[in-house]
Amino acid sequence: MPPSNIPATPSILIRGAGDLATGVALELYEAGLRRLLLLERARPLAVRRLVAFSEAVHEGRVDVEGIGAVRIDALDQATSAWTKGEIPVLVDPDMTCLKQLQPQLLPHVLVDALIAKRNTGVHRDMAPLVIGLGPGFTAGKDVHCVVETHRGQGLGEIRSTGSAFPNTGIPGPVLGKSLERLLRAPMDGVFTACRTIGDMVQEGETVGQVDAHGTVAPVTALTSGVIRGLLRSGVVVEKGLKLGDVDPRGETWRCRRVSDKARAVGQGVLRAVRAHLDGLRAGTVPGLEPRLEPDLGQTPPKSHPEPSPLPIHLGRTG
Repeated sequence: MPPSNIPATPSILIRGAGDLATGVALELYEAGLRRLLLLERARPLAVRRLVAFSEAVHEGRVDVEGIGAVRIDALDQATSAWTKGEIPVLVDPDMTCLKQLQPQLLPHVLVDALIAKRNTGVHRDMAPLVIGLGPGFTAGKDVHCVVETHRGQGLGEIRSTGSAFPNTGIPGPVLGKSLERLLRAPMDGVFTACRTIGDMVQEGETVGQVDAHGTVAPVTALTSGVIRGLLRSGVVVEKGLKLGDVDPRGETWRCRRVSDKARAVGQGVLRAVRAHLDGLRAGTVPGLEPRLEPDLGQTPPKSHPEPSPLPIHLGRTG
């Protein structure tokens, strides 16, 4: 019989509801782990809004690839959403909801999917399994494991020691275009869009502007293609903040499809959660548990710390 501290349906808290967080939520949901709660800020900064559950903050409800998410205004509304097969999204960027929960109701898994490139307050005592996405976390120190978000052979890989690949700030190339794909804020101010996601634009064309105290700076496309992501108008931005991206392939269907990167990261999180739960149900003891073989052909760059094999039990036994 499995240990009594293993819930039949584990609750999973995800910080963030942007495109990567949405990919994680979709992979977990489709695998049957549907007791999910996403935490987002009042003014989300996701640019790929058509494939981000963060849009529920503004719209009340949003569907991504056939799965619905709804905004809730209190924790007690989460159960109703789960009953309807929906994913609840709560505006709570500082995770204050954790203080409102009784110990027995705390999440069994916590995933930090903010992609803030730094740890903004997560630690291992917050849940039996705490997972950090991308750089900013150290597995075994402030989280139990890290899932790699850097494109390449290691994308989606689980690291039980060390950190993810450092942030380069350079997106993966598409048709030879990399930094040119990005739309960034030219200065601090309020962003206003004059185009929308799915529009075709030409290099040098204005897609929006940033206003600050009477000064207006245009935001122009650095390459031709389709606008795949774009912030909502009215968002306060800082100079250099990513406002959107242009896909030089010009294929509008990609605007409504979760990226392969988000899916790969989600699959990494799913593997970590399954391994952790399987280890607990098997009653394994840290240090003595069976181990999974690392992925073949997934050799990280030499500048990256060599990942250790993934233990079946990643977090604590409760």
